[in-house]
Amino acid sequence: MKRLTIITLCMGMALTMSAKKEQVRTNGYPISQVPFTAVKVTPNTFWGDRIHAAREVTIPLAFQKCEETHRYENFKMAAFTLQHPGHEGLQTAKWNVAKFMGFSFDDTDVYKTIEGASYVLQTYPDAKLKQYIDSVLDIVAAAQEPDGYLYTARTINPEHPHGWAAHKRWAAEEHASHELYNLGHMVDAACAHYQATGSEKFLNIAKRYADCVIREVGDKDGQALVVPGHQIAEMALARLYVLTGEKKYLDEAKFLLDYRGKTTVKNVYSQSDKPVVDQTEAWGHAVRAGYMYAGMADVAALTGDEAYLKAIDAIYNNIVSKKYYITGGVGARHQGEAFGADYELPNLTSYNETCAAISMVYLFHRMFLLHGDAKYIDCLERTLYNGVISGMSVDGGRFFYPNPLAADGKYAFNADNTKERQPWFGCACCPSNLCRFIPSFPGYMYAVKDRQLYVNLYAGNTATMQVEGKDVVLEQQTNYPWDGDVTIKVLKNKAKNFRMMIRIPEWVNKQPVPSDLYRFSDDVLGSYQVKVNGQEVKGELENGYLKIERAWKKGDVVTLHMDMPVRTVKANPAVKDDRGRIAVERGPLVYCAEGVDNADFSIFNFLMPRQPRFTVTDKKIEGTRNVTFDVKAIQVDGQAVDTDSKGTLTTKAAQLTMIPYYAWNHRGIGLMEVWMPQSISALGNY
Repeated sequence: MKRLTIITLCMGMALTMSAKKEQVRTNGYPISQVPFTAVKVTPNTFWGDRIHAAREVTIPLAFQKCEETHRYENFKMAAFTLQHPGHEGLQTAKWNVAKFMGFSFDDTDVYKTIEGASYVLQTYPDAKLKQYIDSVLDIVAAAQEPDGYLYTARTINPEHPHGWAAHKRWAAEEHASHELYNLGHMVDAACAHYQATGSEKFLNIAKRYADCVIREVGDKDGQALVVPGHQIAEMALARLYVLTGEKKYLDEAKFLLDYRGKTTVKNVYSQSDKPVVDQTEAWGHAVRAGYMYAGMADVAALTGDEAYLKAIDAIYNNIVSKKYYITGGVGARHQGEAFGADYELPNLTSYNETCAAISMVYLFHRMFLLHGDAKYIDCLERTLYNGVISGMSVDGGRFFYPNPLAADGKYAFNADNTKERQPWFGCACCPSNLCRFIPSFPGYMYAVKDRQLYVNLYAGNTATMQVEGKDVVLEQQTNYPWDGDVTIKVLKNKAKNFRMMIRIPEWVNKQPVPSDLYRFSDDVLGSYQVKVNGQEVKGELENGYLKIERAWKKGDVVTLHMDMPVRTVKANPAVKDDRGRIAVERGPLVYCAEGVDNADFSIFNFLMPRQPRFTVTDKKIEGTRNVTFDVKAIQVDGQAVDTDSKGTLTTKAAQLTMIPYYAWNHRGIGLMEVWMPQSISALGNY
């Protein structure tokens, strides 16, 4: 695989550890990500509002929960034990780890929240927030053992650790200790914190733990021959290598992948039943899988390992052609939080964990950086606008753990046996993951390869990028995803001539996803138009991009118009749960019907016409807890089917209102459906 030395690093990494250590790194990817630090999202826009909600609500809430749920106290207790080894309290109930620590990975909620707060600092500089993070890092640092090991589930009480841990380090890693999972989130957070603040405080803590792992986990005499029970350390260590240039971190990441399927523990659940290069299908726990696949892509890029590349290409194809929900989610089964069999995509009982959707964004973005095809960004966008942001309420204060495609008001689909968005969970991985992901959105918008600048996502922003080492500043204005009009203005260009690559999403006129899993079932023909300074630009698309090459000048304006009609989608007939049904989309948004908007009939018994005619309207969602926001709703006429007192089917004309999928369940428990019946046999079959 071609490996390029680049200036703008993939994975949002900074180029230098400090000015005196400045040097050019290689990330291996043919295309380099424009980091989040280079992109300022415009306030009071679709994504500006979400980042604002993360700053004002989600991240403060997460820090508050870390205080209330013993997360910080765990670090303080570990520090006390380090300072007073063998103290008398270790024999008391107060120090019984199993009594107060819910999960062996509780430490990661602290790390993930710091990561999200670090991203926010880049958009909203805040001295008080920075000071608060520093105070938390003091607590974390005090819990680190002299050799760098940092895992409070054992350090608090080494003789009586958490029930998922073992008395000996790493002995339970492949089962449930999550020691390496903790490392992964720590490293990711530390890298983000360094990039946003320039401080090495957290980075030094993370490097010490990573160095401890390198000494103790491996295939040499005296080392623990284990691989992560829950993957993420692989991609994090690759990220640390890119940041520091220290190859030992890449070597450890590759070891953790190379030895998967070769240790004593082999199971499908954690994708350890066979070596990663022999895997061609997505299976097992969906979050573990997604993180591992992203790590495989990193290692493939950084080492040029063709076997890794072949495997990850096959796995990606399996996902998008057989195991991918129309909302961009993955993970059909509640049991094991796992992928199902090919075409196993239930709606009411679908799992679609929010964290799994986030892991797919990581994978799809890396696939784009490897191959440069817009189809990967199309998948990323679908997952982002539907499977990810559905997991967090618009105000940032309520969450879904799973994200089903239907709800009957009875089945407790959400975590902790609940039926609606919750303010937090006992296992808080999804809320804290959203803390770190939502503010990182700016890092997915642009990319650069040589003299090509890719415009991948559409959102109001100002971005300062480098094309062959020279500054290019673009401003993007748009009301996307509510309409398909985008204006891109050149504010500065020192690179002179370069190619601007404008992504034309496949939803404009081709297909919902890059496979035969779903297809548009209507005869609507969408179109697009691109102009530069008012003059239309035409040309064949290159891997989904319209290429515009010119000597750009300050003040040049690119306008993109994409038709955004309502489209209907049918699933592959092999998806039995969607037979006789259609889904409704507009632009990147998948729509659903919610009972609260259709009180005169059951949405489960609404029959879509064969050729539905849709109307797009403005709608205000007036949710509980004074959460109010605007959306584009869709209305369609059809038939509401019922039975009379004799059991005879009856029908009446009815109008169905649909809202964006991410917006459902802001108004309490009730019915919801994405795949709407279009045949009698599909009515009310949940």
